Amino acid sequence: MAARTVIIDHGSGFLKAGTAGWNEPQMVFPSIVNYVPCRENPGPSYAQRRVSLGIDICHPDTFSYPIERGRVVNWDAVQYLWSFVLENHRREHEIPPVIITETPFREPADRKKMLEILFELLHVPSVLLADQVQMSLYASGLLTGVVVDSGYGLTRVQPFHQGRPLPYSGKTLEFAGQDLSAYLLKSLFKEDCDRRSVFQLETVAVTQMSKCYVPQTLGEALDFRESQQSGLNESNTYQLPDGSRVELTPMQQVAPEMFFSPQMFEQPGPSIPQAILESVESCEISLRPLLASHVMACGGNTLYPGFATRLFRELMWDHFSSVRATVWAGSNRNFSVWLGASVVAHLSTYQSEWMSREEYGERMRV
Repeated sequence: MAARTVIIDHGSGFLKAGTAGWNEPQMVFPSIVNYVPCRENPGPSYAQRRVSLGIDICHPDTFSYPIERGRVVNWDAVQYLWSFVLENHRREHEIPPVIITETPFREPADRKKMLEILFELLHVPSVLLADQVQMSLYASGLLTGVVVDSGYGLTRVQPFHQGRPLPYSGKTLEFAGQDLSAYLLKSLFKEDCDRRSVFQLETVAVTQMSKCYVPQTLGEALDFRESQQSGLNESNTYQLPDGSRVELTPMQQVAPEMFFSPQMFEQPGPSIPQAILESVESCEISLRPLLASHVMACGGNTLYPGFATRLFRELMWDHFSSVRATVWAGSNRNFSVWLGASVVAHLSTYQSEWMSREEYGERMRV
């Protein structure tokens, strides 16, 4: 079964999907749906409206994210996205088993709804619901340590010992990639910023990927940038699709500093290093040195140049001065959740965690 299992890691910003056993997901696309009104139903109801993936250039103001800050806000859209993935992985008339990663703020009603969609509407033969942060742990190849997973909607910190989360030690920060994007959108376009503008969103996305980095110390970075003469350094200029050039300010280039100094960007604390410290200190004293020596950085925000080095410096010098801290950062850490689920698909110890369609039917009859 593992060889044909489909893994769907559905986050707030992106959906990653593919067949277990691969080194990375074969499908990665924004977790966005677009509802286009029709003449029969021009109003806000979803009924009878055409739904599609991504942003419709002709109707750029009608897209939405079905998962916001780890919470499902539109189950119909979630079903549409899952259906799209399964149709692309269907073999003849056979629907494969599925591993779905669960959002962090899941409630019993959410789990029930997930199973209802998968078994009753999408007709999958068996399902395994997997915790996203725990999957990131398995992707690292370690069983004990602190997972730091920072994605589009949330940043999560969770200590583990022998593969199990330590109780009452996890932290969830409701600031992440979307807040960094919002800051750049507002600072680049000022009073003209429009979060529904495809042009502006694309500009921000490219700027984040190609120009932003984490400084090793914020003061030195700002002093260096401000001492440079305007327009002489290509590293702080960006060419827009219309050919015009924008010169980035020092603060725009070091926008990922938000994860280390959130108050400077009017974001709630604590910072990621502080959250790690608080999580570790909530664990047993005997485990703290071991946890601090295995900090695993995962998620798209940890890919910014300088992130892992800065995190190590702050943990080593400011927070764990008496313990040798170590930061683990794999090359595919933006796919850590998906890769961990791919590992779990092949583990015999997880066979009892799977639910078949027959077992689901029996539970519903009880």
